[in-house]
Amino acid sequence: MRRPEAAALRQADRKGRRGTGRPLHLITLGFTSDAGIGGALLRPRRRLQALLGVRSPIFYITAATIFGTPMTFATPIRDMQFVLDHMAGASALRRSGAYPDFDAEVSESILREAAKFCDEVVAPLNEGSDRTPSRLENGVVRTSPGFKEAYRAYIDGGWNALAFPESVGGQGLPQALAIALVDALNGACMSFAIGTTLTTGAVKAILHAGDAEQKRLYLPKMVSGAWTGTMNLTEPQAGSDLSAVRAKAEPLGDGRYKISGQKIFITYGDHDLTDNIIHLVLARLPDAPEGTAGISMFIVPKIHVNPDGSLAGRNDVKAIKLEEKMGLHGSPTCVMVYGDAGACIGTLLGEPHKGLKNMFVMMNAARLDVGVQGVGVAERAFQRALAYAGERRQGRATGAKGGPMIPIYGHADVRRMIYSMKALVEASRALCYANAVAYDLARHAPDDEERRKARELEELLTPLSKGWSTDRANDVTSLGVQVHGGMGYVEETGAAQHMRDARIAAIYEGTNGIQAMDLVGRKLQGDGGAAARAFIQNAREQAILLKAGKRAELKRIGARLEEAAQALRTSTDWLLEAAAKTPEHALAGATPYLRQFGNVAGGYYLARGALAAALLDQDERGDRAFLAAKIAIAHFYAENYLTEASGLTPAVTAGAELLRRIEPEALRG
Repeated sequence: MRRPEAAALRQADRKGRRGTGRPLHLITLGFTSDAGIGGALLRPRRRLQALLGVRSPIFYITAATIFGTPMTFATPIRDMQFVLDHMAGASALRRSGAYPDFDAEVSESILREAAKFCDEVVAPLNEGSDRTPSRLENGVVRTSPGFKEAYRAYIDGGWNALAFPESVGGQGLPQALAIALVDALNGACMSFAIGTTLTTGAVKAILHAGDAEQKRLYLPKMVSGAWTGTMNLTEPQAGSDLSAVRAKAEPLGDGRYKISGQKIFITYGDHDLTDNIIHLVLARLPDAPEGTAGISMFIVPKIHVNPDGSLAGRNDVKAIKLEEKMGLHGSPTCVMVYGDAGACIGTLLGEPHKGLKNMFVMMNAARLDVGVQGVGVAERAFQRALAYAGERRQGRATGAKGGPMIPIYGHADVRRMIYSMKALVEASRALCYANAVAYDLARHAPDDEERRKARELEELLTPLSKGWSTDRANDVTSLGVQVHGGMGYVEETGAAQHMRDARIAAIYEGTNGIQAMDLVGRKLQGDGGAAARAFIQNAREQAILLKAGKRAELKRIGARLEEAAQALRTSTDWLLEAAAKTPEHALAGATPYLRQFGNVAGGYYLARGALAAALLDQDERGDRAFLAAKIAIAHFYAENYLTEASGLTPAVTAGAELLRRIEPEALRG
């Protein structure tokens, strides 16, 4: 961009802010026309935004970004709606009759309102929270500037209650819509968003296991978001291995328990956003057996709650330290101490020694949320890279011996990186949204058989959503830095923050290695491979449909999907046989299998979208450039990631011998 044009955009930005109090990305001004300042530059940008499905405002910010004004985020409403309708199967929710108020119009309206909130209120907090993190002062955690006001707006908007039953103050809408909100919130500011998902997970655990009194006391405030919730699992000596939990719970004889112990890595364990925090804490009763079978779950409020729901005195629970993290600086990660003065009181949630079962209700919800966190932060990294590629001028067009430098988007390898980012974001989004649709159908489908099938699909997709999507978020955010070149390695450009923020998602709520072992263990072997084979068969049938189409791109997508599905079937059969004979062989192939399965699942959902786009394009029922982009990105994915899936079977089936123990001394050079 030439400097006079950049100056004009900065001037327009200042005028826009003075005139409305809103950032430029909400104001079209005169730059929506092809005439006037920068008009010649905007025309190719329009083609670019149509190709990749990003709303136009992002392009009005980019010059300001390069010259020092913070970049904004635009929730990709069109992409999200397209994924819901044409990839993830939201139409099945509408047909189920379980959500009488849920139709395409309601869905789009909610997404638009969510985008307004996320883009206007939450997104501006992202860079600032990275530079000004949460802090612990005099025993109280103070959140980053702007978080309190944004959280109040979140509660006032009713966003926390979106997908909970009306009987507890919710709005009774599908989980699939709530997941889209999680997507938008994490794209706007992952540090802010993560606290909201801990609360919704805690609500699900209390809904599942709480008694009538616990539900009456806690759910109304937690559903609204007036009180937040946490999950307290990890201890210094017990990371992923919960059998080593040592926190204690001693019965007081009146239905209450004295809790003592320490927990680490507790997200939003303390904060100043609400006047109470409801901790769900894993601890052991005096008669608890060893191992995970001896874990119970307890509700431990920060502030005691009177029988009438009013707040009483402070409980003996506090944060004693905030972890200094690689990223997510705005999210307070606390070291928590329970019973330091011997007066921490909680109540048992569910049955004694059944805490692990209750925890998995919350954990499975959290795993899907974490997968969507990966989608959101990857989306923001993609938008930043796309904007930079459209503005940064370097090099000349292929074959040109002179003339002006061109935007780096004009170089094939930069487009390869941008398309890779877009394809992985879209595939991850479709996988997670399909997981949410299966969650809804498993609980609300009209007949038992449909609910059973949906439950099997939900359980199969959960480790893929968490594991594959967060691994791909690491890929996407890394590519985002690469697109920026040396400027990506400089913190001021913001690209590095996305990479730092995304990195944790592959670790928490069960590392991705644990997700892979869960996939080949409980999920694959639990039903003898029935759910996995059913999914593979669906992918094959989708491939046949595409191969029968007239468009060459659809035929290529179908061919690649069929090859990858066959490779996945070969891996699946081998793992099932190996697990029955030598379980170590199956565990050795777990991680490449999760990657292979995720690649195929992503390709399957993108293929569904490509076929829908072709049909809509044929009927001229939409933006033809946008629809063409859906097909083009699915084709790109097929040639790059479905082909990778086809080649992963040797890694899956290599067996434990490939990972035979090498003594550490032999590895040291």
